[in-house]
Amino acid sequence: MTVESTAARKPRRSSGTKRAAGAASAAKPAAATAQTQDAEPQLVQLLTPQGDRVDNAENAEFASFVADITTEDLRGLYRDMVMTRRFDGEATALQRQGELGLWASLLGQEAAQIGSGRALNDVDYVFPTYREHGVAWCRGVDPTNLLGMFRGVNHGGWDPNTNNFHLYTIVIGSQTLHATGYAMGVAKDGADAAVIAYFGDGASSQGDVMEAFNFSAVYNSPVVFFCQNNQWAISEPTERQMRVPLYQRAQGFGFPGVRVDGNDVLACLAVTRWALDRARRGEGPTLVEAFTYRMGAHTTSDDPTKYRRDEETAAWESKDPIQRLKAHLLASGGADEAFFEELEAESEAMGKRVREAVRAMPDPDTMAIFENVYADGHALVDEERAQFAAYLASFEEGH
Repeated sequence: MTVESTAARKPRRSSGTKRAAGAASAAKPAAATAQTQDAEPQLVQLLTPQGDRVDNAENAEFASFVADITTEDLRGLYRDMVMTRRFDGEATALQRQGELGLWASLLGQEAAQIGSGRALNDVDYVFPTYREHGVAWCRGVDPTNLLGMFRGVNHGGWDPNTNNFHLYTIVIGSQTLHATGYAMGVAKDGADAAVIAYFGDGASSQGDVMEAFNFSAVYNSPVVFFCQNNQWAISEPTERQMRVPLYQRAQGFGFPGVRVDGNDVLACLAVTRWALDRARRGEGPTLVEAFTYRMGAHTTSDDPTKYRRDEETAAWESKDPIQRLKAHLLASGGADEAFFEELEAESEAMGKRVREAVRAMPDPDTMAIFENVYADGHALVDEERAQFAAYLASFEEGH
């Protein structure tokens, strides 16, 4: 069963468009942003939380990167976010019902993922963490494959080279090194492509990420580091992780950093397009900090009420990325209630298909964990396998 993401319908631009000239000038304000460490963090925003378009000189360069976006494109971005949130909610429910071992929700981060995901060209390559369900949707990955992985029946289930979307990475921060190495290969091949690596604010404190920053800068790799700063590294707030705004870390490695409103899908699309174009033109890496918020738990094994105030969550609910774009579409006449009702029905149907597909999946083979650990076998693994087999047999014997 395949749940279609309409991956072919993407608001994209190739690197050969006439706005390439404007891209060079756009690099200047972004680079300047990275130099103003002592100033208030600048935030690229094209849609306010109330859904109004932002039209000012500070954002003009970035706004030019979405000047071609039509009302139909905006409806498509809205659909992407709604469908992704519905799928994510269904996955959370399935885990609570015992159908999945774990789930990492993206609730609240839909704009950051859809905006950046739709900025990619077919030839661009993505290195995700374990929460990029919206980017996977944009790349045409069947959502049931994601659920199969969290159910334990596959290791991803998709061919990374078919979707140019790498398998999920559980090890925190290591995918940034993978992306940097891959981007170095892209540069050596002379390909007209870029690479994007996703990670969170917590991962930005990992040594792997710092090494990736340094290597990518030294080798001028065509890579975009896209950090979704959702304010919490599990239970650790950002103020306990860093002394300066996250995007400013880029200046220490010699490349620009930009902070974008991560709940503004249009701004995320614009900034990511700009950063990808920089990479394709051979101008090296960029750090994009999508300033957003994790509305739910870190994973379904986490309880955020133990460390997070309800007032904080409520404040961010007013900045909901889906409601923001809905307000804009309604105010501009870009969509009517019939559109939203039809989309709601479509999302519910998709949720039902996903639920049925997961429940039809086989249970994981509990003994498979011992396979392929060593090519020629190992005495300790053999011993552990025998112990676990005896443990399972004890239930069958009624012990």
